[in-house]
Amino acid sequence: MKKNKISKNWVNKQRRDTFVRQSKVDGYRARSAYKLIEIDEKFKIFKGGISVIDIGAAPGSWSQYVSKVVKSGWLISIDLKEMEPIGNTVQVKGDFTHEDVQEQIKKHIKTKIDVVMSDMAVNTTGIKNIDSIQTGELCKEAMFFAKDLLTDKGYFISKIFMGGTFNEIVAEGKKYFKEVKVFKPKSSRKDSKESFIICSKLR
Repeated sequence: MKKNKISKNWVNKQRRDTFVRQSKVDGYRARSAYKLIEIDEKFKIFKGGISVIDIGAAPGSWSQYVSKVVKSGWLISIDLKEMEPIGNTVQVKGDFTHEDVQEQIKKHIKTKIDVVMSDMAVNTTGIKNIDSIQTGELCKEAMFFAKDLLTDKGYFISKIFMGGTFNEIVAEGKKYFKEVKVFKPKSSRKDSKESFIICSKLR
């Protein structure tokens, strides 16, 4: 009964959500596209011809946006789940946290990367501190991977939850990057502890 009530609440929230409705109009696979669009509008990250890695890409809304912007550039999208093809995108299916999958990604890379972005999150338990810590571990894994692949002026973007290991992740970012910002887009739901860490200019 409780599960049905939660499901109904989720459906009602989706129906009222302007970003869900707009994503259907704009052809994006998920409302999360608008979070990345807001990040890009604020920090001016994406442009034609650059190289991008999208970690935790499914269903593909971030990759959809980037594919449109980078045009002649290229994009690698990684996720555990199958994704419908997207334009100029190489797709890698697998668990990013596994070393063999990371090696598979590297085989597609011929030069340093301009942007590594991650919208990875664990399946939530409902216990916010645990969710924050576990998603924080994914962020740290992606950051560690990114630092060896990015150009000197490259960007690392990742989902991050307030609480848990938040301060630790920001400190880790400052160890590897000269500029570290935390930003919560308007399209991120108000009741969510989600924010995004934007790191740039490798040390």
